[in-house]
Amino acid sequence: MRKVSPQEEHIGSYIFSFLKNEKIVCSTYLIVGLMLSVCLSSCSVSKYIPEGESLYTGAKIKTAADSSFSKNEIKVLDEQLKTIIRPIPNSSIFGFPYKVWFYYVVGEPKKEKGVRNWFRKKFGEAPVLASKRAVNVNTEIIGNYLNNEGYFRSTATGELIIKGKKAEAMYVANVKPRYTISKVEFVQKDTSVFSKSLMQTKASSLLKVGEPYRFDNIKQERDRIDKALKLNGYYYFRPDFLIIKADSNQNARQVNLLLELKPNITQTSLKQYTIKDILVFVDNSDSTKQRSAEIRNGLRVFDSKRAFRGKVFNDAIGFRSGRLYNSQTHDASLSRLINLRNFKFVKNRFEMVNRSDSALINVIYDLTSLKHKSLQAEFNALTRSNNLAGTQLGVNWLNRNIFKGAEILKIGINTGFDFQLTNKKLNNTLNSYYRVAGDADLTFPRFLLPFYHVRAGRNQALPKTNINLGYERLVQKGVGTLDDSTKRYNQYTITSLRSSLNYSFRKNAAVEHNFTPLSINLIRPKNISAEFVDLIFRSDNIQDLLRYDQILTTRLILGGQYNIVYTPIQAPKSRHYFYLNAGFDIAGNLAGLFVKKEIDDAKRIANTVFEQYARFDVETRYYLDFTPSIRWANRVILGYGLPYGNSKSLPTQIKQYFVGGSNSIRAFRARSIGPGDFDVIGDSTSIFTTAYGDVKLELNSEVRFKFSQIINFAAFIDAGNIWMAKYNDALGYSESSVFGKNFYKQLAVGGGLGLRLDFTYVKLRLDLATPFCKPWLPEGERWVIRDIKPFEKTWRKQNLILNIAVDYPF
Repeated sequence: MRKVSPQEEHIGSYIFSFLKNEKIVCSTYLIVGLMLSVCLSSCSVSKYIPEGESLYTGAKIKTAADSSFSKNEIKVLDEQLKTIIRPIPNSSIFGFPYKVWFYYVVGEPKKEKGVRNWFRKKFGEAPVLASKRAVNVNTEIIGNYLNNEGYFRSTATGELIIKGKKAEAMYVANVKPRYTISKVEFVQKDTSVFSKSLMQTKASSLLKVGEPYRFDNIKQERDRIDKALKLNGYYYFRPDFLIIKADSNQNARQVNLLLELKPNITQTSLKQYTIKDILVFVDNSDSTKQRSAEIRNGLRVFDSKRAFRGKVFNDAIGFRSGRLYNSQTHDASLSRLINLRNFKFVKNRFEMVNRSDSALINVIYDLTSLKHKSLQAEFNALTRSNNLAGTQLGVNWLNRNIFKGAEILKIGINTGFDFQLTNKKLNNTLNSYYRVAGDADLTFPRFLLPFYHVRAGRNQALPKTNINLGYERLVQKGVGTLDDSTKRYNQYTITSLRSSLNYSFRKNAAVEHNFTPLSINLIRPKNISAEFVDLIFRSDNIQDLLRYDQILTTRLILGGQYNIVYTPIQAPKSRHYFYLNAGFDIAGNLAGLFVKKEIDDAKRIANTVFEQYARFDVETRYYLDFTPSIRWANRVILGYGLPYGNSKSLPTQIKQYFVGGSNSIRAFRARSIGPGDFDVIGDSTSIFTTAYGDVKLELNSEVRFKFSQIINFAAFIDAGNIWMAKYNDALGYSESSVFGKNFYKQLAVGGGLGLRLDFTYVKLRLDLATPFCKPWLPEGERWVIRDIKPFEKTWRKQNLILNIAVDYPF
């Protein structure tokens, strides 16, 4: 291992001494120090390269083409050729192969499973050495690629340019004009049923007259035809049974394509197969030791324990006796059985019925059940972006197949304690929270609706019905002063009883629907202490009185929701990803039609005022992969709530919006922004220093860099705010807190750098952020980006926020 020079040691000591003296807890500075140390050692990498070898640094391609090619076409072709050249050179920063340097500096491990070996594999990378043989192979690959893309009779040459211990490959592609398709013909050799089925697939052909010839399109065309035939019963057919012949006209640079069946294909592969029996084996594949239960339509279940009712398999399996084999039904049936979450293993096979004149197959499923009952406990220690820290203990009991219909009952109990973190003396804002909650969820793999039947083979997952019942008890403790001493006391207790009925339905892998026709939530205050009442009424801030009113009031939410999630399937080799989540939440509308107003203009059920509002939400995400290691991630969140009738605003802290925190606008603490230009943190007379609103707009964008399998970096910028939907002077906010045409002037903006540690099962995220725009400042002074002073302790304390979280923010 190379010794560090005195100069390097001096500089490294200076860097870490500076960090220690200034007390900068900033991952960015550590990274800069590491990069400086690495750069100082850059000249040492060549010393480790074996004698007679050279480090491969990459390849350059020059395209030689005639005047018929435009500059853009040549540029695109160059980029395509770069993707097929192998090997890929070592990762580098500014030309320095940092992973190779680390590989050699760590040294050869003495133990195969030691710490040194782990570090070398995770952070290092063996050097990619230059090879003339690889250049020759790539030259042949480039020529084949050009011909497969329709540039017939194109060639390529290559050479290896060696400079000391480094080498670069140089390739020249001699490209001929591209051929286009002039004719596509499906050859019908006879009048058999198969030939007719083959001809019917021509209408959706991927091969179009006038388009460039591409060998990949020919392979995709064969796969497309294979899928079309398998939807029509041809189970034993394979795409390589088809051949597409290309007849080129060199003068006109056009090609005729003739698709036909290869000779000597067995008749077994050309038959349409009909389903005879559907056999289901539960925890035993030996039919001789079990009695079968005939369900219907050829479905026979071998379940010695009689653990499952036959309806489970009749709903999940789309095959029916007497119908043609269909690959879509095949895939959907497997997906449904897996999504039941009752089976550890699901295996599927087909057997041909042994009759010389038959075209019948049996469908066989081998299922291995999961344990019906399980108990799981989980303990967490956590910190929140609003200076709360605490612990949480949860216990979950699971009972699968409770009513023999693959139903799942989950009962969970969790308790937690949160306390306020502060370095100041104990004061009235030093609160702690104790909560205990219980939930029971019963899920049915079907709609509990009359006159509804599952369509065989259509949907990838069975519809689900979920019935939920939950209870939560929250106790807030505060600090009071008595005889010049402090004491903790219970400020108030809030209980929440909730229940809902939900239907979820996934027609395919891209779209999921969730509909909750009934949702009930009863929130009641209890045990409100006299000390807390005194604390509220000593406050001069209207916001405290309003929050206190929310705590005193029993609230009833009767509503329903609908939500759709759209995640389109990514096209092959696509660099674009998209996600959409949208829905609405309406409460109190039906009750408002049948319940009359009382003297105080409020409507009540069981002497309790119920909430009335309509809320609409949309969240979209877009991802673009610039390279395999660089991704651009974006998110837009829009939320609008309209209170009416009994409600002056959305239910506080339950249905209202907030922004800020580790998964939102990371340069601001959670619930510290808005509404509008209101300064909730600077409002020193307020006891409740949290902000909520009826309207929300949030924009996030970050570039993610994959440094290694474990270490990733990010640079991000966030913007957003919350507003009230309509002005009400009783709420204590000014008119500027209402969403209006000047909303863009009130956006809080912040950005920063992130470090992400990917340990496969857990992703630890550290984001260091600072505000760029503070909406509560006077207009003209809101943009504070020019005031950034990272080397001043006071500025860092007030403006640097370190977010520690698990997984990506979006």
